[in-house]
Amino acid sequence: MWSRQRGGLKPLRCGVEQLRCRRREREAALRKARREQQLVSKRLLRDEALEEAEEGCVAMIFGEAEIQQFLRLAQRGTEEKEREGALVSLRRGLQRPETQQTFIRLEGSIRTLVGLLTSNQALLQLEAARCLHELSHSEQSAVVEACLPATSYLLTYLSGHSSDFIELCLYTLGNLIVESEAVRRQLLPQGIVPALAACIQSPHLTVLEALGYALSQLLQAKEAPEKIIPSVLGSTLPQHMLQLLQPGPKLNLGVAVEFAWCLHYIICSQVNNALLITQGALSTLGLLLLDLAGAVQRTEDAGLELLACPVLRCLSNLLTEAAAEAVGGQLQLRDERVVAALFILLQFLLQKQPSLLPEGLWLLNNLTANSPSFCTSLLSLDLIEPLLHLLSVSNVVSVLVLTVLCNVAEKGPAYCQRLWPGPLLSSLLDTLAFSDTEVVGQSLELLQLLFLYQPGAAQAFLQQSGLQALQRHEEVAQLQDRVHALQQTALHG
Repeated sequence: MWSRQRGGLKPLRCGVEQLRCRRREREAALRKARREQQLVSKRLLRDEALEEAEEGCVAMIFGEAEIQQFLRLAQRGTEEKEREGALVSLRRGLQRPETQQTFIRLEGSIRTLVGLLTSNQALLQLEAARCLHELSHSEQSAVVEACLPATSYLLTYLSGHSSDFIELCLYTLGNLIVESEAVRRQLLPQGIVPALAACIQSPHLTVLEALGYALSQLLQAKEAPEKIIPSVLGSTLPQHMLQLLQPGPKLNLGVAVEFAWCLHYIICSQVNNALLITQGALSTLGLLLLDLAGAVQRTEDAGLELLACPVLRCLSNLLTEAAAEAVGGQLQLRDERVVAALFILLQFLLQKQPSLLPEGLWLLNNLTANSPSFCTSLLSLDLIEPLLHLLSVSNVVSVLVLTVLCNVAEKGPAYCQRLWPGPLLSSLLDTLAFSDTEVVGQSLELLQLLFLYQPGAAQAFLQQSGLQALQRHEEVAQLQDRVHALQQTALHG
């Protein structure tokens, strides 16, 4: 990580800039890796009342003859109850992969199901849609591809009047969209984005949550940055999404989680984040962060961490945009309140979901990287010691904590004076003994910044047995040379 300098010590400005540049390169690589981590999944929507009524009924594996019989009864049964019952039995069977495979191999089966979906009898329509929903949840791509003839009808029904039916269609489309490029290819020219934009004005929370799911699946497609996200950004969807993320009594956790992930996928595509920023994404997310911090203090309600994760990611990534600087992004986030809220969330995540701690620390890193005011808030609120307590969580967390401390230290002598020695000295002695080379390297970078700006820190560190810890690492020779040069500079400067 360090290299021996020839011809003497470089000026202070160059040393700090080199450190900053190295950290930014690592952060850029990490951001790229994080963007590529997608949360592709499928949802299975089943009516609770039906589940209770059918409790004890085992999903049977049906052969061709039985499937044909159900389809025949559903089409030509003499009574509506008989027809509906046939579809109910078929739906139960389609919960088994073996029945799904048999069903799609049977000639005309999907055509018959689509015919029932488009019938003028609401109960038959609903049961046919439930059968398609079971098929859409399959992990077998052939089963999903077989549903292609039904997708245009599912899209049409999004403009219907039954919220339950619209919800079912949205979840089914979401399952099919994420699995099949052929489905996406068919739905895009048929107007799926305008259809979803119309749905977002629904007053029904169940429809909005299902819409958020379907949209998030669409936004995760590999072709999304070129073919999907520009259309989404050109629609009314972003403004409505931000409205649904506004803190207040109308904020619904399930809906907010889905649309926060939608926003995350759009931001990670980097298609036009400047547009989102001008539409108020930074201020909305900042207010939501404050609201979340208040909520975790008031309630033990499970699920708040599900919203915290995409909100933290969205803010982190938006703060790296040049447009955020242009509109005073840091200023919009109200320094001390955001830092305090972030630490409340860090404590909450430490208890509930430690694996999400890096998300909060990544945001803290981006806040402090170019903002002396956020670094001042960190010091004035006495948050250095709570930050140091996180060093024992994991190596990933340790690296991020040390990176944030580097951000503070590089702001100059006044900041280093507030950092050193305090509890930081003993913490650095501990991290230098870590076996993880990245933790050790980041510890050494922090030490170098402290020695650059606080020459007396070098002597204090060596006197506190720091040298013994450093001798276990090959960087010791470079560090000793650096310390000596700095001491000489301080003496003769």
